[in-house]
Amino acid sequence: MSDLPLLLPPDRVPEGARSWRTADTARWSAAVPARWSHPLWAVAALVAGIVWSIAAAPDEVCTADQSCGTSWTSVTLSVLGLLTLYWIWRQPRLALPGLLLTVAGAVADSGFTALVEGPEDLFLLAAGAFAVTGLAHRLAAARRQRTLAEEAAGDLRHPLPPEARDFRRGRFSFVLASVLLAVAVFAFWSAEQVASGYEDRAANATRVAAEVTGVDVADEDVSELTVALPDGATRTVDTVFPEDYPVGSTVVLAVDGDWTRLVAEPYDVFGWELLLLATAVPGLAFLSNGMAGHRRQRRLDTTRLPVLRVLVREGDEDGRTWVYAADDLSAAQPVLSFNSLFTSDSDDDPDEHRAPDGEHPHLTEAEEAAARQKLEEQEQELVAALRGVFPPSALREAVLFGAPYAGGEIAFLAPCDGDDGEVEAERSVTPVKPTVPGLFPPPQGRGPGAGQARRGSSDLAARARAVAALSLAPGPQPLTWSADRVSRGLGLFLLVFQGGGMWVLLDGGFSWQWIFLLLGVPWLVHSVSTALNWRVTADRDGVWVCGPWRVRHVPWTEVTDVHQRADALTVELKGGSEIELSPVGLGTLRGRRGGTSAARRAADSLRALLDHPELRPTEVADAREQGMPLGPVVVTLAVLWGAVVLML
Repeated sequence: MSDLPLLLPPDRVPEGARSWRTADTARWSAAVPARWSHPLWAVAALVAGIVWSIAAAPDEVCTADQSCGTSWTSVTLSVLGLLTLYWIWRQPRLALPGLLLTVAGAVADSGFTALVEGPEDLFLLAAGAFAVTGLAHRLAAARRQRTLAEEAAGDLRHPLPPEARDFRRGRFSFVLASVLLAVAVFAFWSAEQVASGYEDRAANATRVAAEVTGVDVADEDVSELTVALPDGATRTVDTVFPEDYPVGSTVVLAVDGDWTRLVAEPYDVFGWELLLLATAVPGLAFLSNGMAGHRRQRRLDTTRLPVLRVLVREGDEDGRTWVYAADDLSAAQPVLSFNSLFTSDSDDDPDEHRAPDGEHPHLTEAEEAAARQKLEEQEQELVAALRGVFPPSALREAVLFGAPYAGGEIAFLAPCDGDDGEVEAERSVTPVKPTVPGLFPPPQGRGPGAGQARRGSSDLAARARAVAALSLAPGPQPLTWSADRVSRGLGLFLLVFQGGGMWVLLDGGFSWQWIFLLLGVPWLVHSVSTALNWRVTADRDGVWVCGPWRVRHVPWTEVTDVHQRADALTVELKGGSEIELSPVGLGTLRGRRGGTSAARRAADSLRALLDHPELRPTEVADAREQGMPLGPVVVTLAVLWGAVVLML
C-alpha cells in the first residue's frame, strides 16, 4: 500500500504514548498459546471420555429400596459438566473452577473409588488433567502477552477518554439468560410438583407385594404391567423399563384405593429434567458471558490504562478491526483482530458549520465544482455498496487503551475514515484474537493486509465474475444451478431433526410444549424445502428462482446484483427488493475450507451474465428446468408424520 495512514490529531494522542513497533508485536505474537492447548482438543477428549464412561457403565436397576425418582445431584453435575465444556472454549478463567466443582461433586456423589473403576474412568481423568494443563497454559500465555504489552507501553497510564466510557456490555446476554433461567426454574418447579404429589399420596398408601402376570409393551416409552395383588385382584401399572419385570417376578406397589404405583418407578419427570438441562446450560452460559463483559467494561471505565500507538483497518469481508504495528505502514502483517462498536461518532458539533435557515453560503466556482465532485463520489460509493462492492478502508493511526492479550478487551481512538479532523471511539465487543495460524488455516491470507490485492480495482467479486465469464460459453440451452450434495445433506439433517422433534413433542399427547411446534416447524419446513430443492435457472429472458413455495421469474432488466453470503443466495432487484434462498448449504464452512458451493458458482455465473449479455442462453427454460417448489410436499409429510405419532 502506497498511501500513508490517516493520522490522529496531535491533541488526541495521550502524552507519552509509545508506538507498538514490529519488534514488540513479534514478541507478543510469539507468546500466543501453543496449538496443543487449543480448546478443541480438550473438549474432544472430555466428550470422548464421557461417552465411553456412559457406554461402559452398568444399567441401573430400579428397586423398591433405590427408586428411580428425581436425581437432582445428577442433573446438577450434568449442567455443570456441559457448562464447563463451553467455558473451556470461551471462558478459561471459569473453566478451571468448573472442572474442580464437577470432580468434587462426582466424588461426593459416588465416592473416589467409583471414578477409577475401569479404563474408561482413567481415560476421563486423563482427559480432565489434559484440559487443566491446557487451561493453565492458555491463562499463563495471556498473562505473558499482557505483561509484554504493558512493557511496550511504558510506565505511563491514562484514563479512558470520556467519549469511550459507559459503554453498556452484557445487557443482551442478561435478557436471554433471564428468559432461559426462568424456563429452567419452571421445569424444576414442575418436576417437584410431580414428586411432591406422589409423596403426599404415597404417605397414605399401603405397600404390598404383587406378582407380575403380564407385560404389555404399549409403545417405545411407557409399557404396562399386569400384576396380581395378594387378595386376587389385578391391576395395571406403567413402567419405563418392562425388561426388569419378567412374568412371575415380584414387585412392590403403593396402593391407595384405585391409585397404584410401582415403588421402584414412582413417577417420570425425565421430560422436565431434560427441559431444565436444555435451558439452564445456555442460560448460565449467557449469564456468565454478561457478567464477564460487564466486569471488563467496568475495568476499562474505572482504571488507568496503558496506551499504545498502532495502525488499524476495518476488515473487507467480516467488518473486524485489524490492528497492525505502528511502523507497519504497508499493513503487511496484522497483529490481532476483534469486532468493535462505536461509542461516539465525532468530536465536532454537526450544527457548527450549518448555515442559518434561509441563508446559503456563497461558494466560488472551484468550491462548487469540488462539491459536485464529492457528491458524485458519494453517489458512486452508495451504488457500489448496494451492489456489494465496497471501497478499501483506509489505514488509520490509532491509540489502544488497555493491554491487549488473547481473550481480552480493549478500546481505541482513531480518525474517521475519510472525514478530516473527526475522531471516533470504539470498544471491542468480541475477545481479542491474535493473528496466528489456527488449527484449520484458510487457503488464502488473513486480514485486510493480506487481502488488499482482493480489494479496489482487483476485488474478489470482480475476479470471480471474470473467472465465471471465461468458463461460460454462448449457447442455446438455459443454465441451471441447484442444490448440491452438501445442501441436500443439510436438508436431510434438518428433516430428521424435524421428525425427531415432532415425535418428542407429540408423543406425550396435548401439552404446553406444543408451542415449540408452532414456533419451530414452520421455519424447519421452509429450511428443509430450500436446502433440498433450491434451483436457479438463467434463460434468454431472465432468471427463474425456485424457492420453497413458488417459482419466480425475474427479467434481466430487473436484476441488479446476485451474491452469496453465509448460507444465503440473494437476487437483488430494482427498487431495493430482493429474493433470498436460505439455507443453500454450509457456504461459510466450505469457504473456509477452500471449497466452492453450487450457490457460490450460481452467484458468480449470474453476475457474469449480468455483465456480459452476449453469454446469456438463447432459449427459454421449460417447466422441468424451472424447478418445482418442495414446500407443499414437506408440509404434507409433516402433517402425516404428526398424525402417525398421535395415533401410535
